[in-house]
Amino acid sequence: MDAINMLNKKVKGSFLTDEPMAKHTSYGIGGPAQAYITPSDQKDLKQILLFAKDNRIKTFFAGSGSNLLVADEGYEGIVITLGKSFTKLNIDGNKVVAEVGVMLGKIVKETIKRNLTGMESMIGVPGTLGGALIMNAGAFGGEISNSLDEITVMLMTGETKIYQKHDIDFSYRNSTFPKDEILLSASFNLKEKSTDEIQYDRAKASKGRKDTQPLRFRSAGSVFKNPKPDLAAGYLIDQAGLKGTRVGDAEISTKHANFFINHGKAKAKDIVSLILLAKKVVLEKFDVNLELEIRTLGFAPGTFKV
Repeated sequence: MDAINMLNKKVKGSFLTDEPMAKHTSYGIGGPAQAYITPSDQKDLKQILLFAKDNRIKTFFAGSGSNLLVADEGYEGIVITLGKSFTKLNIDGNKVVAEVGVMLGKIVKETIKRNLTGMESMIGVPGTLGGALIMNAGAFGGEISNSLDEITVMLMTGETKIYQKHDIDFSYRNSTFPKDEILLSASFNLKEKSTDEIQYDRAKASKGRKDTQPLRFRSAGSVFKNPKPDLAAGYLIDQAGLKGTRVGDAEISTKHANFFINHGKAKAKDIVSLILLAKKVVLEKFDVNLELEIRTLGFAPGTFKV
């Protein structure tokens, strides 16, 4: 019996073999992973990680797949998601404790309801808390790490470990969590603010998102990081004259040039072509090397180099 089938027998949670990743990404793109696993609890997760380590099975941690591009060929390994099982959220006074599978939108909604400030600028940011922490997600001036207190992770050995905020370096759309650790939960200390102020900030962020982003189409959010705080990747792609460029069913959005959208039947290779085109033209015209913000899975090394 091969290792994947043996693992299937051990897992208590959901185990989907040869699962098309197109079903699990906001892009609706991606070939099959050998297995797509939702562990039932921490004990189940520990068993999966130990088995994968002992059997040298490649492992990738995915949240809700909202900023992920998966290769058409898929991924020779297992994808673990905590998005449907690690979903506890507890708010006590100013302290918020959430497991990584909780959707960011839910945390925003629940904290606003209690007049707690710190999360409202992220209204409408898709994805789970886990993905948001790894990316140090943010919008309209706020970042998820601003009010962070501590984070619990699991190592590939199945042991858990707690990090204080200062143990991790958070920067623009980046954090220094080790790649072979899986985040389990995090706690935040928020401040109280008047209802009017919070609702104003929330409305401002929500309007900003609706006015500037192609929310009606499938995408993975911003494709590239902004090269500098005052220099947006979307501006450079727009100035390079690439808005509206299409390859197959993929397009550089006419509404926001840093959003590459799937009109329905786009393949990963179509998005890759647009990424390489944008990188090449922006480098030639502005001498700026654009860096990916989206996560990628299953691609050969060097795929995104120009």
